[in-house]
Amino acid sequence: MTGRQGPGPSRRTLIGTGLGVGAAVLTAAVGSGAAHAAGSAAGAGSSAQRRGYAFLAAAMDAYPEHGSIRLTQSYTDQAGLFSTAFTYDNALAILAHLAARTADGRARAGALGDALLYAQAHDPAYDDGRLRQAYNVGPYTFFDGSPQPDGFVRADGTANVGTQFGFTGTAVGDMAWAGIALSALARRTGARRFLDGAVRIGTWIERTGRTDEPLGGYKFGVDGADEKLPFTSTEHNTDLVCLFGRLARLTGDRVWLERRARAEAFVRKMWEPSGGFFYTGTNDGVTVNKSPIPEDTQTWTHLALDSRSYSRSLDWVAAKLAVLDHADRPNSTVPAGQTYEGVTFSSASLLADEDAPIAEFQPKPDRNGVWFEGTAHLALALRDRHGRGDEARASRLIASIERAQDLLGAGQTVGGGALPARAGVVSASSPLDTGFGFGYYPYRHTGATAWYLLAATRSNPLRA
Repeated sequence: MTGRQGPGPSRRTLIGTGLGVGAAVLTAAVGSGAAHAAGSAAGAGSSAQRRGYAFLAAAMDAYPEHGSIRLTQSYTDQAGLFSTAFTYDNALAILAHLAARTADGRARAGALGDALLYAQAHDPAYDDGRLRQAYNVGPYTFFDGSPQPDGFVRADGTANVGTQFGFTGTAVGDMAWAGIALSALARRTGARRFLDGAVRIGTWIERTGRTDEPLGGYKFGVDGADEKLPFTSTEHNTDLVCLFGRLARLTGDRVWLERRARAEAFVRKMWEPSGGFFYTGTNDGVTVNKSPIPEDTQTWTHLALDSRSYSRSLDWVAAKLAVLDHADRPNSTVPAGQTYEGVTFSSASLLADEDAPIAEFQPKPDRNGVWFEGTAHLALALRDRHGRGDEARASRLIASIERAQDLLGAGQTVGGGALPARAGVVSASSPLDTGFGFGYYPYRHTGATAWYLLAATRSNPLRA
């Protein structure tokens, strides 16, 4: 953890901690033209939702000359991560496409699921069911001048692992989300191959992540050298509550229920009853980390556990991580006259040093930068809880996200091609410091867009 004291890392801290190094933003492009991308979203809900789906389609179709086996590029080109496709983002894209309940959405979800299965079966070094943190999906020239000529499938048939930025490790959280997506495809399509892939993922997690340390649960995963990492994440174990529960239901094998109970027991140990929130995890399996407190461990736990005993965590997020970004804020990049409300990444984001860059070669942070992915998490969780005032608050948050899709990130590209107009949600309204060693920036993002679509369609991806 780069020598830093504090909580075990979440999925996102793989960027910049040895599992992956580089900027926290990327690119997306439309390849064969905006008309097909926009048309693919027909029947997918409101105009804002259709534009969200058009972005996902454009980011998926950015490199048609490199074959039909493909993943979705995570960020627009302007983010500086070239054609990187994060496994987590693609799992979300699958779930968002399924939430559209259209023939095109189901076809796209199936194609992305098959690409994950291809990566699982054609890893350049391992044949044990793992997926890597990210892959390259199109050609580019790296900063040092070295070419990366391949698409997702390399000339030798192996999956094109994201080595340039060090995205070669395997995290339990990323694997869990891929398994959740594949299990959703198995349930929707009845295709055995998707369930088999999800079972392979669950088996890898059980073999690699299970720990008998005092706090229990499942460890973080492995780095690019296949060395196990010592952290245990509340977020990861929350994901496993869903994945293992689904595998129990789909396979009929009760061993997955025992594994689900182990993950859930760890999550419950992270609850702080006096404050009404969950801690982020542990570095050593013995001591609970007390700071920072991230957003997703509050909203995802509600979505996965469906427990009224812990629903106060949503109120904690709404009260303690709320932000309002506008042009008068220090380091805000929001245009004059625009205002965005939502939540930030963690308690540390609100204390970020606004006089220092987030990381080398990165801008200074805005403490009130809105993290739109997390804002969508909260909107969906509030809709799921459906308490007094929850729907009104969720609708206000979704309206803020839709305004961002309309107005932020104009002129950005994927694979060098123009995106459909006003399509795709930026990851943050202004540069924000997560408090975990990396930041989020105003680039249109597959993950943020997918979470917006899940919230807009009231689709809970974490319910087993």
